Amino acid sequence: MTPEQTAPTPAHSGILELYEAHKQMVYRLALSYTKSPQDAEDVCQTAFLRLLEHRGEITPRKERQWLATVTANLCKSLLRSAWRRKTEPLDGLELPFDAPEENEVFQAVMSLKEEKRAVIYLYYYEGYSTAEVGQILGLKRSTVSTRLDRARKRLKTKLEADYAG
Repeated sequence: MTPEQTAPTPAHSGILELYEAHKQMVYRLALSYTKSPQDAEDVCQTAFLRLLEHRGEITPRKERQWLATVTANLCKSLLRSAWRRKTEPLDGLELPFDAPEENEVFQAVMSLKEEKRAVIYLYYYEGYSTAEVGQILGLKRSTVSTRLDRARKRLKTKLEADYAG
């Protein structure tokens, strides 16, 4: 992408300001309905997508109320859905691994900083090449290689400490 494509337009900057001003309210409202952080995040995202779609129809300075109404309606729809009634919450979900060592390695990877975790995940778990990882993350191939090298060293140190202690 070029810088022109990533820079917010005046219309988008207004949406970004509204998002920053109201995201906590929308999230907390959704959480109070759903009692699930994941569902609350989904509702929050959907509410702001609807705001983006209907921006011209909303009376200026009434966005907060509009968002609260939309959020409540989205939550009610979610709670009424047949799918929701037939599912169980995923509390305590554990990823299955063939060997305990795999879980320890995965946990070590998850403890890395996001920038290192992302390249490790894409390279080892998803099987992308360094060039492909660079394209996905918008990084130079050399940057991906450097992050992989540093992440490997950090993982080696962490895993050696875990096994020694």
